[in-house]
Amino acid sequence: KPRAPSSRRMGAVAAVAGILLLLGCLCLGYLAVRRVRLMRGGGVDVCLRRPGPGRRPARVPRDAAAGWHFGVGRYQGNEFAWYRLTSLRPGATAVLDRTGVEIVERRHPESAEAYALPQAASVLRCRMGEREVELAMTPGVLTGFLSWLESAPPGPAGAPLEDRLPPLG
Repeated sequence: KPRAPSSRRMGAVAAVAGILLLLGCLCLGYLAVRRVRLMRGGGVDVCLRRPGPGRRPARVPRDAAAGWHFGVGRYQGNEFAWYRLTSLRPGATAVLDRTGVEIVERRHPESAEAYALPQAASVLRCRMGEREVELAMTPGVLTGFLSWLESAPPGPAGAPLEDRLPPLG
């Protein structure tokens, strides 16, 4: 007995849905394995926010919680490589070279940011030449980051950290 055309269409829809579900599960599995590998290799949890093209981050944007992305940071010599958690990209999403990093501002999260960032996080606004990023990290991660910055070899950014770090405001 031949199948009705609607049965064939339903079978095709079910096959496509099954393939999409399988692809979704594979992507989630990849992201989970990637995070575990990054953390086991000495990674730290860091949130990052970059301004849009041609814009600089404002002290308090219209929606202060917008633009924050969770990720894993890894120290690799003079570079701090940041990997976005929800990216399928195998390499680092952003790289900060410690010889060119200048901390412009250090602050507590604004009230609108508090729900989007880790508890007790501090926010650093960093400048590398013309680029700026904001990093949010917990106190332990912040201590490690500042120690890593301070241990930079002498050079343009080799001034003592106290001279490069603005007061907590």
